[in-house]
Amino acid sequence: MKVTMLATTCEKKNCPTVYKTDRGTILVQGETPADHGLTIPAHETLVEIPMELIREAFGGQLGA
Repeated sequence: MKVTMLATTCEKKNCPTVYKTDRGTILVQGETPADHGLTIPAHETLVEIPMELIREAFGGQLGA
């Protein structure tokens, strides 16, 4: 898989980051929240990232 960084919130490597892949997918690096109250299948996970990162990564592509 080829991964390209789209946006990050800092210059270090351990910050929330959005990547695109050559598979037509998005990878998200962020905190794993424990207090969400949702039932998530064992093969999936949630990550929490700042809205500013989404705006930086996708800008006007998101619409209103």
